[in-house]
Amino acid sequence: DGGIAAWQAAGHALATGHGEVTAQPPYPGRFDTTQVASADEIAARLKHAPGWLVDARAGERFRGEVEPLDPVAGHVPGAVNRPFALNVLDGRLRDPQELRAELQGVIGNQDPQRVVLMCGSGVTACHLLLAMESAGLSGARIYADSWSGWVSDSTRPVATGA
Repeated sequence: DGGIAAWQAAGHALATGHGEVTAQPPYPGRFDTTQVASADEIAARLKHAPGWLVDARAGERFRGEVEPLDPVAGHVPGAVNRPFALNVLDGRLRDPQELRAELQGVIGNQDPQRVVLMCGSGVTACHLLLAMESAGLSGARIYADSWSGWVSDSTRPVATGA
């Protein structure tokens, strides 16, 4: 938490060059596909009350003012915006109680286990998932295809603005 700056501030050294890597046994974890939402699920829930789908992209991308990566700008209709950068202060996750209050305001009365998180490609949605877990709002899932996947099908609806 805090990256290289926090590592160095804690008095730890950095090394350069090639280090020895010790072989490890395969990681024992299993990928839980139930934690990944599909485009079909997103489409089926479009009429649900806001707060169930949270987009972690920067506000200008969410609003459709700029789109540097995909051919279409905007957001999934009904999604709410919570830029992932709001979850950190000085490179570290913010206080869990502060995060909880703010994230609860974003998802409203939604059960966190019914919430789906997205971004441009699924990466920063994972950051938002970490913030929700840190805040005690456990169980949200990721729409891994995110915006890039959503707009890959031109029949899917797109919204712009706040």
